[in-house]
Amino acid sequence: MDYINEFDIRLAKEMYYAGETLSGHVVLNTIENFKLKAIKVQLRGKAHAEWKVVVNGERRTVKDDHVFIDERISIWGKEKAEGTVPILTRGQHAFSFKFQLPESSLPCSFEAKPCTIRYYVKVTIDIPYASPPQGMKYFTIIGPHIDCMDEQYLKPLVGQDSRAVCCLCCRRGVVQLKSSLERSAYCCGESIRLKADIDNQSEENVRLKLKLTQFAEFFIERGVLGLNKETNHTVLEYRGDIIAPHTRSRFDSSNSLVVPVMPPTLLGICRLLQIYYVLKVWIEMEKSGDDLHMNFPITIATCPFRIPNSKQQPIIEYEVCCDHVEGGMYIGPEFQLGQVYDGTFNMEEGENVVLYRPVYVRVKSFNRKEENNSDSSPKASKR
Repeated sequence: MDYINEFDIRLAKEMYYAGETLSGHVVLNTIENFKLKAIKVQLRGKAHAEWKVVVNGERRTVKDDHVFIDERISIWGKEKAEGTVPILTRGQHAFSFKFQLPESSLPCSFEAKPCTIRYYVKVTIDIPYASPPQGMKYFTIIGPHIDCMDEQYLKPLVGQDSRAVCCLCCRRGVVQLKSSLERSAYCCGESIRLKADIDNQSEENVRLKLKLTQFAEFFIERGVLGLNKETNHTVLEYRGDIIAPHTRSRFDSSNSLVVPVMPPTLLGICRLLQIYYVLKVWIEMEKSGDDLHMNFPITIATCPFRIPNSKQQPIIEYEVCCDHVEGGMYIGPEFQLGQVYDGTFNMEEGENVVLYRPVYVRVKSFNRKEENNSDSSPKASKR
């Protein structure tokens, strides 16, 4: 409207946990008096899945929604105005609002092409005989609550595999792999604690390889079976040095397998989306082509590992997701300023302005010197 000079939604902070109180202000700057029925505020959080399928030779769009939060309040006037309509005087106004987020487990904010999980505050200015101005403010939910200190994640995982390898002279040699994972849950920024022993009694060179993979499954409830989509992306990987015949080698991940910033594990919380991670440990044999391998489930948590009674507790930061996994590969076109954008990361730097991106928990490193010294150790490569 011509007499509204400023209309803004301001939140006390940009990210929230389940159970917290979300608070903010609706700011209006008006240049004249006008009739105002009500100012309505809606808090909403929902997952939306959508993609195209081919049915009888025709491309159709299928979609589904899962709503987690839907609350409404009026912070000025009444939704059903009776009698005279109140007048808002000209000048600067700030109307406060407050919502109590549910204590139940909420999925994290998430952006991917097949599915998004978004939380926002929507404000409607209800003016008589005029199109009501509307505004939306997106914010991040940090969730679900997954604590690395839970007993189920503190139990070490141990795996062992061996294989007899025949050479041309019909001699048989055994290649054996033993590996152990100190714990199974990690926050982004923490290093995966893995140890591996390789005993190569064969006649060929072998090599230790590691790969952490993100698996994302998207669902749409339609018909009896419904529809689903699956993607997987390499989070990080490691390729060790050659282990010569009749030698043994030991590997300790130390600080070489640092988990990048990415969405936490999501299982059983949103019916449209599941995210889980698997660490594959295997021995690559150069001549025979036979491999021996084992898989460890890795949980990406939102609450980091803490050493009891330690003075040095982990420091939490919040960062956007890395751009090589689901959650960081896509930005919705509605959050872009600039040229028409399809959501993929192929634009040149500086072309677009990003209005909103969700953030995730990251543990800040205590000792930067240790990180620099660890540059000489084997590093995990990212894709």
